[in-house]
Amino acid sequence: MLKRGLIVVFALVAFTFSKVKAQQNENVVVVKDTLITLLQHVRANMGINPVESKPVVVPTKPTVRSAATRTTVRGFRVQIFAGSDRNSAFSEQARFRNMYKDIDTYINYDEPNYRVKVGDFRSRSEANNFMNLLRQQFKNVFVFSENVFVYQ
Repeated sequence: MLKRGLIVVFALVAFTFSKVKAQQNENVVVVKDTLITLLQHVRANMGINPVESKPVVVPTKPTVRSAATRTTVRGFRVQIFAGSDRNSAFSEQARFRNMYKDIDTYINYDEPNYRVKVGDFRSRSEANNFMNLLRQQFKNVFVFSENVFVYQ
C-alpha cells in the first residue's frame, strides 16, 4: 500500500514539473473572433468605449442659448463630489464654477449624501475625456449615465 502511495505521489510530481516546463515556452497564440473587432468599431462609432484614445477636449456650449431649444436626452455627467457635508458640496461646486464658467453644475441630495455633478454630455467618450481632465483637480471623479439637458 505504501508503494502504491509513493508511486502516485511521484507521478503527480512528475506531471506537475512537466506542466511547468511546458508553460515556459514563450510562444503565445491569441485566437480572437472577428466579431469582437467589429463590435469594437461599432461601439467606437457610437461613442461607447472608444478603440483609440482621443485628445481631451473641453465641451463647448452653443453660442446663443436663447435661440436654441432645451431638451432632455439620455446622456452622461461627471460627478466631482459625494459626501454628507452640505457646505463641502457647495464649496466644490463654487470651485468648479470658478474654473469652468460655461459648464453647468448640478447638486443632488439623496439622503444622507450630496452629489455634485457637472456637464451635459451626449456620449460616454466625451464624459470620459472630461473626467480625465478633472482628475487633476478633483478626487473621486466618476461618470454617471442620467438624463441631461441639450440645446438644439
